[in-house]
Amino acid sequence: MLEGDEEVQSLLRMANVMAVGRLRYNDHGVVHSRIVAGSALEMFDILSRYVTPSIVKDRVGTRREAKLVVLLGAYLHDIGNAIHRQDHHIHGYYIADQILRRLLPRIFGYEGRRVHMIRMEVLHCIYSHHEEVHCLSLEAGIVKVADGTDMAKGRARVPYELGKVDIHSLSALAIDKVEIERGTSKPVRIVVGMSNEAGVFQVEEILGRKIKTSGIGRYIEVFAIGKDGRLRVTYSFQ
Repeated sequence: MLEGDEEVQSLLRMANVMAVGRLRYNDHGVVHSRIVAGSALEMFDILSRYVTPSIVKDRVGTRREAKLVVLLGAYLHDIGNAIHRQDHHIHGYYIADQILRRLLPRIFGYEGRRVHMIRMEVLHCIYSHHEEVHCLSLEAGIVKVADGTDMAKGRARVPYELGKVDIHSLSALAIDKVEIERGTSKPVRIVVGMSNEAGVFQVEEILGRKIKTSGIGRYIEVFAIGKDGRLRVTYSFQ
């Protein structure tokens, strides 16, 4: 439904026009949305084995609806970049509100209190993905952390080729891959493969900052692995 929606796809295209084309920032379009949505669903499947989803705990919806909230929030989280990078989480809230008012009744087959509450949960995910906003639900925390995991070099290649050379682009180019898996000491383990130590900046300043305000840091461990396969840094959050 999201992939075939003309409005959603047009907005994601404009998000990249603004972010990549005009600001020389990294990808914030449909590829980023797909990657974050996939990572968020993977994280949800792991975490929901150990932690009750917030909308289930608070009697807002079911586990299946919690997964829908994660999917919608992850796919639409950066849509506000279509207006401007600055305050994009706020722009995205208002844009997505109109989209969800149109799409959710089609998904549920009806309108009513339950649909309105689910819409608010998705909007909370979008608003809270900004690193300075504290997440108030498990679902929003998952979306925020999943957003932070999309930091592999492919995302920064275009801005770099357009001439943007700074710590953000160089550190992103040092990230070979990011994998989400079930952990041992904590439920979720995020493994970051780096070609050189410049990638530590991405782990600490991008992913780490998001984890700290996600509300789910106590369930996550992060391993930074060097090109030789050796563990470089381990991060644990509260």
